[in-house]
Amino acid sequence: MITLYTTPTCAFCHAVKEYLKAKGKDYEEKDLTQDQAAARWVLENTGQLAVPVTDIDGTVIVGFDKPKLDAALAK
Repeated sequence: MITLYTTPTCAFCHAVKEYLKAKGKDYEEKDLTQDQAAARWVLENTGQLAVPVTDIDGTVIVGFDKPKLDAALAK
């Protein structure tokens, strides 16, 4: 399962969404501006309140890092 934590104005969030779509991957998106529980989760699991954060089956990736995304998707 892929969960993507985003904010509406984040350019890198849009880039991750497009990248996942291009790879044919479905994901659940959580907007941190609308979901306080999701914002808490990001802070607790990354130590920062930065986006995008992608959780791919328990592998948490901060930012738009293609090599890390590809490695997690390959598992």
